[in-house]
Amino acid sequence: MVIAVDGPAASGKGTIARGLARHYGLPHLDTGKLYRAVALSLLRWGGDPESEFAALRACDEVASLMDDPELKSEMVGGIASRISAYPAVRAALLDRQRDFAGQASGAVLDGRDIGTVIAPDANAKLFVTAAPEERARRRHAELAAAGLPVHLEDVLIDIRARDERDSERSAAPLVQAPDALLLDTTELGSEAALAEAIRLVETRRTF
Repeated sequence: MVIAVDGPAASGKGTIARGLARHYGLPHLDTGKLYRAVALSLLRWGGDPESEFAALRACDEVASLMDDPELKSEMVGGIASRISAYPAVRAALLDRQRDFAGQASGAVLDGRDIGTVIAPDANAKLFVTAAPEERARRRHAELAAAGLPVHLEDVLIDIRARDERDSERSAAPLVQAPDALLLDTTELGSEAALAEAIRLVETRRTF
């Protein structure tokens, strides 16, 4: 069984995808980490995020950076959002994601274009979302807990900017697949959101 989980930043899709992977005993891939790894590589060797060619070169170092703690930084996340709009970067990472989705055991993948581009034939597709204000509150709490000096208003501005970039890019924009089930987590805690995700997946599961 392949489960595709898409949605905007801080919607809860990563937590839900990890929970689904545990529940069904499937491998999980956070595809956003691939783009963050490219961004981190670019940042470390001084590449220009405005250059698609430089971002493409940075794709070569992805494998060695997938567990680097700096992937979680806001700076890396911001660069990742920008370079993910480059068609050449998306093409360079495409096979890696499709290979993961094609495992005989099945898989759970979360990102922005799983159900539309990476695994369009997934058995179950979820589109996880939440109000921008709630997503900003969650991200702010996460950053504050990490000891980073951030302001809620700035986080909300960044969330909205990422939404706009992700939705309006020409290469694999963030959209809900026609056959994806919508899961709004605005009013849901993590346990309730996972329970609802499992319920939705079960409606599409083939035995």
